Amino acid sequence: MNKVLVTGADLAPQALQLLQAYEVVYAGKTPTEADLIALCKTHDPAAIIVRYGKVTAAIMGAAPSLKVISKHGSGTDTIDKIAAQARGIDVVAAAGANAAAVAEQALALMLACAKSVVALDARMRAGHWDKATHKSLELGGRTVGLVGLGAIGQRFARMADALEMKILGFDPFAKGLPATIKPSTLDEIWRDADVISLHCPLTDENRGLLNAQTLAQCKPGVIVVNTARGGLIDEAALLAAVQSGQVRSAGLDSFAVEPMTPDHPFHAEPRILLSPHIGGVTSDAYVNMGIAAAKNLLAVIEKQAVAA
Repeated sequence: MNKVLVTGADLAPQALQLLQAYEVVYAGKTPTEADLIALCKTHDPAAIIVRYGKVTAAIMGAAPSLKVISKHGSGTDTIDKIAAQARGIDVVAAAGANAAAVAEQALALMLACAKSVVALDARMRAGHWDKATHKSLELGGRTVGLVGLGAIGQRFARMADALEMKILGFDPFAKGLPATIKPSTLDEIWRDADVISLHCPLTDENRGLLNAQTLAQCKPGVIVVNTARGGLIDEAALLAAVQSGQVRSAGLDSFAVEPMTPDHPFHAEPRILLSPHIGGVTSDAYVNMGIAAAKNLLAVIEKQAVAA
């Protein structure tokens, strides 16, 4: 029986139902490269479903029968696509399967930053009543700049439009955008946005997109939200910008190194709100991504069988 290796500890039952013809092997919650190489050598999977960890050239080299790598989600930056292409291994992603979940997380982080939700909760629990002194930020009428206008970015744009925000969007690949999104350059977003929300994949070209130089070009008091990839932000530059007041606050769901280390300097800055890369982790998205990952790998294998 052909095998599917899952770089995680589980898969939605609905996805397993689709994979009845395969033996599914789980790598656990935090698989290392060595773990995955050993499993590939033992099981020689025809497909890998990527949940956690990275799939490197060495891992692919340990699986001679590997035909497809299917991401349990939309971002494929954890897969060595150059190595996969060299081996003739297809890489597919569950694009849009977790769009609702991630867009809602971005909205939650934006609102929490604008309304000081975490800080006020802490103050209340410490016995303070700040009604006479605290001023939150009203988002209606303000401008949000979106970097990335795929399924997640456009869904978030609809939420921002419902808040009566003005929407600037940058995405050189997006077509047929709704009239509510004004196509913009990055320079226009840095200059005009009161909130910047990142919704793009991480590439060599946009790594460190938000850095000391670009943050200095932003409006004083801008809010930064990132539910995409941590590598898009120069973390030291963001911390300095928050401490100086150039950035009012930041809501982050992804980080340069994950899991975040216990001594990370963000922990000491209350104006940076943190969540452990769970934007796409809801019970609904778990099912949707599992089904999409399974369907995608089956489609590739069927296509390859027909072509053979």
